[in-house]
Amino acid sequence: MTATPPQLQAVVNESLPFSRPPTPGLHAHNVGFVGLGAMGYKMARNLANRQTYHQTGSTPPPVLVYNRTVAKSESLLKELGAAKIKIAQNPEQVAKECDVIITCLASDDAVKSMYESFCVGLEDAKHDRPKIFVEASTIYPALAGELDLMLSHIPRTHLITCPVFGRPSAAEHAQLILVMAGDYRSKKEVAYLLVPAVGRRVIDVGGNLEKAPTFKLIGNSLILGFMEAMAESMTMAEKTGIGSETTLDFIRDMFPAVPLVNYATKIANNQFDGTKGFAIDGGIKDASHIRRLTNEHNTPMPMIDIAHQHLLTARAIYEAQKIEGQETYEVLDWCALVAGSRVAGGLDGLGSGTKTKVVRDD
Repeated sequence: MTATPPQLQAVVNESLPFSRPPTPGLHAHNVGFVGLGAMGYKMARNLANRQTYHQTGSTPPPVLVYNRTVAKSESLLKELGAAKIKIAQNPEQVAKECDVIITCLASDDAVKSMYESFCVGLEDAKHDRPKIFVEASTIYPALAGELDLMLSHIPRTHLITCPVFGRPSAAEHAQLILVMAGDYRSKKEVAYLLVPAVGRRVIDVGGNLEKAPTFKLIGNSLILGFMEAMAESMTMAEKTGIGSETTLDFIRDMFPAVPLVNYATKIANNQFDGTKGFAIDGGIKDASHIRRLTNEHNTPMPMIDIAHQHLLTARAIYEAQKIEGQETYEVLDWCALVAGSRVAGGLDGLGSGTKTKVVRDD
């Protein structure tokens, strides 16, 4: 009987997520990663740097990456080297050469288009090992069924949905929370691959592929609702002369959850750089998905309706600034939704304190 490597035994002895098996598969996976945006780049880098121990003692092959803007792929290759990263020429190559294909893309349209390319690549291809497609984007739940139908005619393929919770800083440090739905054995394989390389735990929501993207939207509704509530309260603090910094201190003391404090800090200090957070276009897309979900299930979420309006207000202000050549950021962060409350209260949307407000009387 082969002894378990000490490095693997240390992992086995930890508290493992539900979906993660105690041992890896019998071979190192050929992994493909498609979509190197703010989240995907960091996830792919952590995955390529993984230290996975296999019963065969084999060394994992380099991660095959594809991004529409090839400069992102080239940057990752330069950073990690050819032993860990290989650049694909097109999506079809990823589908053909890899047995685990992870996608992390910005929109539903991009996801659907990518899977159409995968299907083209596999139309006449023959593969002797199962292929697992891992959809990590934030999509509307119904799209999961469409993707599954697209892949259903290709033998030995499985799809799991695996959206992630966490900001780019969490992705940087492999602290994401992964939500998985789909084929049980595929989830076990993927969970072993991604934890702890990419995330810190898995939430398994069963076999229905739509459940993971649904849960992702529910989670994002909480984050968006918290952010809207803080934005409104901090705007009131500005108008009454209390000041957003005092309110920020209160949030730190009473609600010390890291994501809440981070967003409150960005709002208080007008830190709306979307390249370091979550782009406002993505926030509007997610809010739109949540509102569509409320309509389908007859479950009103008024806070999300308001947050959606405020996101649109912030983007409109930003677009006007771009026309005038006065924009401060290349990409606007979704916490800029505070602009909606500020403008309604007579303050400057993206630069609190530059227009009329009540001055604190000490």
